[in-house]
Amino acid sequence: MTGCDTTAETGAPICSSAVVAYAGGMEHTPDDGALMLRYADGDVSAFETLYARHNDALYRYLLRLTYHPPTAEDVFQETWGKVIKARDGYRPTAKFRTWLFRIAHNCFVDHLRRHRRHAGDIEFDPETLSADTDAPELETERALARRRLEAALADIPAEQREAFLLHEEAGLGIDQIAFVTGVDREAAKSRLRYATRKLRAAIEEPRDALEAS
Repeated sequence: MTGCDTTAETGAPICSSAVVAYAGGMEHTPDDGALMLRYADGDVSAFETLYARHNDALYRYLLRLTYHPPTAEDVFQETWGKVIKARDGYRPTAKFRTWLFRIAHNCFVDHLRRHRRHAGDIEFDPETLSADTDAPELETERALARRRLEAALADIPAEQREAFLLHEEAGLGIDQIAFVTGVDREAAKSRLRYATRKLRAAIEEPRDALEAS
C-alpha cells in the first residue's frame, strides 16, 4: 500500500506513510476523542494525528479479514472517508478506536453485500517484515510461524477470525468486540475463545510433529 490520496472535503492526506512531526514533540498529546473534536472544529492536523495512530492497525485488520488487498484498500479508504464525514456529529460516547473499527466492520459488511459474487476471491501474501539484524534461522522460524498463522486464520469461520483480529490488531476487549460486531458479550467471548484455541493448535501442531519425528 503506497502513495497518498487527499480527501476532496479537507485536503487531509490518506496514505500509509503518514508521519505527523509535531505529535512526537508535544509534551502532552490529546487523546483520540479530544483530537476528533478538534478536527470537527477545523483542525486538520488533529485528523492527521488520529490517522497516524490508527492506520496501520486498521489496514492489517482489514487485510487479514478480507484476504484480498484491493478489497482491504477499498474498505480502508471508505472507512476513513466515513470518519471524515461524521466529524461534525461525533460524540465521544465510546473510545475512538472502538468507534473506528465499528465503522470498518460495517463498511466491510456493506462491501460484501455490494460485491457478493467476488467474496470468494482470496489472494494473500503474508507479511514478511523483520529487522535486518535478525539471524537467518530466527527469521526463517518467524516466517514459518507467520505462514502457519495466516493459513490457520484462513481456515477458521469468518466471525471467529474477526473477533481474533479485533483483539490482536485493534487491541479491543470482549465488550468492545461485541459492540463492533453487533453481537452480545457471550457470543463475542465464545468467538474469541474458539478462534484462539484453534489458532494455537494449528500453530503448535507442526512443531509438535517435528519434535516427535
